[in-house]
Amino acid sequence: MKTNNTVKKRHWRALAVILYLAGVGAVSVAGEGHDHGAAPAVGNVNGPQRMADGSVFLPKPAQRQLNVRTLVVETAELPRAFELNGRVLMDPNAGGKVQPINPGRIEPGPNGLPNSGQTVKKGEVLAYVVSAVAPLEKASQSAQLAEIRAAKALAEKRLARLRELSDTVPHKEVDAAESEVVSLTDRMLAIRAGLVSKEALMAPVSGVIAAAQVVSGQVVDARELLFEVVDPKRLRIEALAFDSTIASNIGGAALAVGDRRVPLRFIGAARSVREQALPLNFQVQSQELLDLAVGEPVKVVVQSKQKAQGIPVPQASLMKNAANQDVVWIKTAPEKFEPRTVTFEPLDGANVTVTSGLKSGDRVATQGATLINQVR
Repeated sequence: MKTNNTVKKRHWRALAVILYLAGVGAVSVAGEGHDHGAAPAVGNVNGPQRMADGSVFLPKPAQRQLNVRTLVVETAELPRAFELNGRVLMDPNAGGKVQPINPGRIEPGPNGLPNSGQTVKKGEVLAYVVSAVAPLEKASQSAQLAEIRAAKALAEKRLARLRELSDTVPHKEVDAAESEVVSLTDRMLAIRAGLVSKEALMAPVSGVIAAAQVVSGQVVDARELLFEVVDPKRLRIEALAFDSTIASNIGGAALAVGDRRVPLRFIGAARSVREQALPLNFQVQSQELLDLAVGEPVKVVVQSKQKAQGIPVPQASLMKNAANQDVVWIKTAPEKFEPRTVTFEPLDGANVTVTSGLKSGDRVATQGATLINQVR
């Protein structure tokens, strides 16, 4: 009797397990039209992410992949600097302009018309200008040439007769006849050259053609600018200062070209105001401006002789936050970066002086800051 009861209990237990599994299967496999979509994916908590407090969690592998570099900053006494608008000019001793003296028609030179960017040497013929002569003036010169040609023929015949009578004719008459023949010959050659004259346009200096504004057969006027020749190794920078006291307080200057810093030497300031500003002239101290063009606008950072306390930071470290504020990223932990709002002044074109927001010992992200700022 006990055996039967034990078997029945086992059967009931097996039936309960089967019903439970069937119920789980019914829940996991819903009927058509009752699917509520896949479960939300679990985020990668080990990847780069923006935290709730605005900081960025950046694991070490991600830092190496993004090539993040940091720098420990220190407070120092730095010169006050100003950023001025400037432009590139040619050196008047190493550049020049080619302009015709007379109006006429352009003809190619011995090597054809030069193109912009072509290297030329001083004295090289760039083009010819065939002088334009009015029809009446040309007819008058042709008539004058014919008269001189006839007078020369008569003078030569008279000289020949006097030479035959040299024994009876004074020598002064023979000399006078010879002089008349030479004078008429020179006058005839001068008028003939004027009728077919061509003005040679030559390169004033050795360098590169900065601008070429002619084509073959073009009619040009006198003093029209046709070519500009510059030496790319010798350029000058002109900056406009609206405060005239800057000219007497310049301790150094640099040109900001992308991430590069090109040192400049202050030549002097003009004594006349242009566009309500005082022009300041600088000379380039290196050969790093070969990719700049004459007339190109640039930024000039002028350092004064006055100094103030600040922290030098590379300009590439400055970023903008959502509120359009200037921030730098501080590494507060091996895998954590925090934004720090700062105020700054220009320093030398490649670096800036942070006046507030940082303290000595902070580790600032100097490379890869843009990628850190984009982490969301």
